[in-house]
Amino acid sequence: MKLYHAPGSCSHSICIVLHETGLHTQTIKVDARKHLVEDGTSYLDVAPLGYVPLLQLDDGTFLREGPVIAQYLADQRPETELTPAHGTMDRYRLLEWLNFLTSEIHKGFIPLLYAVAAGKYVDTARPKLESRYQWIDRQLADKSFLMGERFTIADAYLFALTRWGKASWMQSVYNVNIDLSAHRHLQSWYERVWSRPAVQQALEADGFITSAMPSPRI
Repeated sequence: MKLYHAPGSCSHSICIVLHETGLHTQTIKVDARKHLVEDGTSYLDVAPLGYVPLLQLDDGTFLREGPVIAQYLADQRPETELTPAHGTMDRYRLLEWLNFLTSEIHKGFIPLLYAVAAGKYVDTARPKLESRYQWIDRQLADKSFLMGERFTIADAYLFALTRWGKASWMQSVYNVNIDLSAHRHLQSWYERVWSRPAVQQALEADGFITSAMPSPRI
């Protein structure tokens, strides 16, 4: 398999899932802003929509959309329990989380990432996104992870998105500036996820971490 991935993007969640499952892919880095593959060719020739992640399967076909790719990969290693079993209520709860993260958190960041084009809409989008994080914080009050005591692909997805809020490299490119420091349950969750070996490996592979770096605060 081949994974087309832009460091720091939402496709970081797929890298985490790969490390969690032990599955191997050829990771091809993409410049998401210029739509260029690392060898200098046009990413649009591979993915006309221009966004990541994109997974090329062994038969040459492509699988798109991060939550779908994450489920596919996790289902290849059911023993990891990164996704609940098909047909169970927990599986539907996972889908509920993935849809919420896609529509309310992922898309909620878009106006902030494109603030110039969004104009005054940013003034509406920012408090809405912050309110969604307040809600997530409450859901984590008595849980270690989004689904309870077990890490799932939903946690990987939320982690990749939450890094956009305060990561210094994002602030140098985009004026995201979401203050999440008051959400103590979210803070504890973030540090718990950050400390996972698979997450550390994924961050290090993209050059965002060294072994000497302390656990970050959001």
